[in-house]
Amino acid sequence: MKKVLLIASVDFHFTSFHIPYIKYFQQRGVEVHIAAKSGERTKELEALGVIFHHIDFSRSPYSPKLFRAFFDLKELMSREKFDLIHVHTPVAAFLGRLAARSTKTEPVLYTAHGFHFYKGAPVLNWLIYYPMEKIAARWTHGLITINREDYERGKHFNLKRKNGLFYVHGVGLSLEEYFIPQNFDQERHKEKMGFRKNDKIVVCVGEFTRNKNQQQVIDAMHEAVKIDPDIHVLFVGTGEQEEKLKKYVKQLNLSKNIHFLGYRRDIPEILWAGDAFILTSRREGLPRAMMEAMAAGLPIIATDIRGNRDLISHGQEGYLVPIGDIEKTKEAILQILKDSKQVEVMKYKVKEKIKIYSIESILKEMDQIYKTFINI
Repeated sequence: MKKVLLIASVDFHFTSFHIPYIKYFQQRGVEVHIAAKSGERTKELEALGVIFHHIDFSRSPYSPKLFRAFFDLKELMSREKFDLIHVHTPVAAFLGRLAARSTKTEPVLYTAHGFHFYKGAPVLNWLIYYPMEKIAARWTHGLITINREDYERGKHFNLKRKNGLFYVHGVGLSLEEYFIPQNFDQERHKEKMGFRKNDKIVVCVGEFTRNKNQQQVIDAMHEAVKIDPDIHVLFVGTGEQEEKLKKYVKQLNLSKNIHFLGYRRDIPEILWAGDAFILTSRREGLPRAMMEAMAAGLPIIATDIRGNRDLISHGQEGYLVPIGDIEKTKEAILQILKDSKQVEVMKYKVKEKIKIYSIESILKEMDQIYKTFINI
């Protein structure tokens, strides 16, 4: 029986993105191993028949834990003799490729879910992560990128295999989960959530971090509600900056218009109640939350950055705004909530655009890549 090893920093990376790929290998008689830091999702992975190996990774490239993680990976590869290694997440991917090189385990694939160096990235990111990726590329047989900027960057890497650079449309999304049911009554659902018929709802899903930059949404709303007080933003998620942003909302007297819903499992229903989606991140690889909103038919407001640009074109599926530009963000919110023919066209275009990002489409793309490196 052939064996593959999937590597990432934490277990929930696999439950979030890779269950279809685990099943893909299992259906072809391949034994799937995962090396990651064990957590709340480990049992869920083991219930799928995965052989889980706890590796105490750190996401920080400075952590002394990484030495132990490297030797544990090296011992695992020497013992198990894998037929394919597929690595994810920057630090774990570097160590995985180094261990594979040390044990002469190959081939090795790496999916870059968004390089930490990009146009506009902090200088420190370029000083640390660019050399890491440049060096590790020489131990990599296949580099899989999920946005155009990373694909172009990857052309400058010296991969171990000729023609080893690939571009795929993300990790795949089960679109049907987010399609609005025909019998869904948006007005009634809004009322159940405590909103009025005429209220307009903008949804924002994401962890509260500096990178997700929710303050730009709040500042834009401070101006937008002066013109249209019926606009509401629903923030879905948790994170380190949550309390700080809640206090900021209170300071601006926006508590009636900005609502913090916390961690939720009913994301599709929240999206179906919405009229638009907004994401003002400073950095993205290919934002899954935006893809989910597109499948639900919501026009998009997003910052004009890598990843976001791959999903929408300005004026087509929504609007792209500069990072930190409050005035243009406000204008985009007001414009996208107008009941106009242009917005109706946007709702159609987002549903058409997202089709190529379905899990069915991505599995076909990945099937061709996997079969290039392993006979299954």
